[in-house]
Amino acid sequence: MTAPRIAPGSFRETGPLAWVVAYIGSRQARSGPLTLFTTLGRHRKLFRAWLRFAGRLMPGGSLPRVDTELVILRVAHLRSCDYEHRHHVRIGRRAGLTREDIDRVALGPDASGWSARHHALLRAVDALHTEGDLDDETWHAVHAHLDDKQCIELCMLVGHYEMLATTIAALRIQPDPPRGRRA
Repeated sequence: MTAPRIAPGSFRETGPLAWVVAYIGSRQARSGPLTLFTTLGRHRKLFRAWLRFAGRLMPGGSLPRVDTELVILRVAHLRSCDYEHRHHVRIGRRAGLTREDIDRVALGPDASGWSARHHALLRAVDALHTEGDLDDETWHAVHAHLDDKQCIELCMLVGHYEMLATTIAALRIQPDPPRGRRA
């Protein structure tokens, strides 16, 4: 991995909000401060707005957490975003995903073992990733399991994690430092 294009910021560079969020997240991740937050926090106004939006999708969304984590893990897999994947494996396990579920995400929506609901959600992720759209068949499959608000949320969740994977890659955000080390 190449060096970060924008180094994680200090408390002075990020301000208290990003610093607190990075450290709270580090306790859950059992790592040093989360480099995603200490990097994005360098743009304080954008960070505050993004954090509010992101928090409405996860953990504050209307989709069940298992669904949310499957969607995020599939986006992380399709985008080869190891940073997202590492964090959401841990979060997904706490939400109720099994190791088998997590491993099966890489195989995609057609792997055996998915419920009809999860098959439809993962199919939608793949279509949004590759086509930027849902054909009518995929839409109807998803809409059979989700209400209108949840369908909106699903599309925005996929788009958000695509955007985040792009940002992580373009800024070369590094893995979180080991516990006890500052970013």
